[in-house]
Amino acid sequence: MGNLVVVGVDGSSSSLAAVEAAAQEARWRRAELRVVHAIWPVIVPEPVPMAAAPFGPPEGVLPAAAECLVTEALRRAGNVAPQVEVTHEVVAGEALTVLELQSRDADLVVMGSRGRGGFVGMLLGSTAVYLTAHSQCPVMVVREQREAAGPIVLGVDGSRAGEKAVDFAFAEAALRGADIIALHAWTPDNVPVPPPQVPDVFGPGTVAEVEERLLAQSLAGRQEKYPDVSVRPELVLGVNHEALIEASRTAQLMVVGARGRGGFTGLLLGSVSQALLHHAHCPVTVVRGKE
Repeated sequence: MGNLVVVGVDGSSSSLAAVEAAAQEARWRRAELRVVHAIWPVIVPEPVPMAAAPFGPPEGVLPAAAECLVTEALRRAGNVAPQVEVTHEVVAGEALTVLELQSRDADLVVMGSRGRGGFVGMLLGSTAVYLTAHSQCPVMVVREQREAAGPIVLGVDGSRAGEKAVDFAFAEAALRGADIIALHAWTPDNVPVPPPQVPDVFGPGTVAEVEERLLAQSLAGRQEKYPDVSVRPELVLGVNHEALIEASRTAQLMVVGARGRGGFTGLLLGSVSQALLHHAHCPVTVVRGKE
């Protein structure tokens, strides 16, 4: 875990909550924090640090509104983590593209769940959905109210793509001094059974045992690397996203992969990840991994 945490701000309440979460992440990681605000339609021809722009004339300069919202973001970051080095950029461009480009240099991008441009009643903004599907690093999506206590809930699906989510969760738990609940939900349909066989769900050598082994194998080796992190595996008979949403009620963070073993080939963001982004009761970090 490295040297840069990026947070996108747009002046919404959830983006300001994201600033506070990002500042805390930067403090834990001993990383630099970069506060980024995208202006669209384009007002300036290229990325310009806010402090370098002469405010006043309307041509080629940054609007006063951008100065105000970035100043507020910097103030909040300083209140949470005064020892963290904070830089800021106001960038000409659409927020989706700007943050995806920023993710190429970052170890973590943090953003609010819904920007001020969202429709009333919408649970999640389009920028959050797009970025979690296309980011080059993990993305943490934060709502207005954040739980400071509770475990990290890790959604385990046994996929190769999900391995990076497991690694991220353990490293994050070590930074926070938090416990992990490694939750794997399953149904008899999880494991393909050639017809005309009918799976014995609970007997010896059954689907339940297969799923239990999958959970254990997914966590193998991490406990040795992070001996101070307490892990509680949980095997749940039920629908994956429903079990994870329920577990998020008492969690400080949810960590999942972008797409599990049940997703369609080429799909950038799976249905479970999308459901959690829309309905989880705590911040959600989506980690993309190699297929």
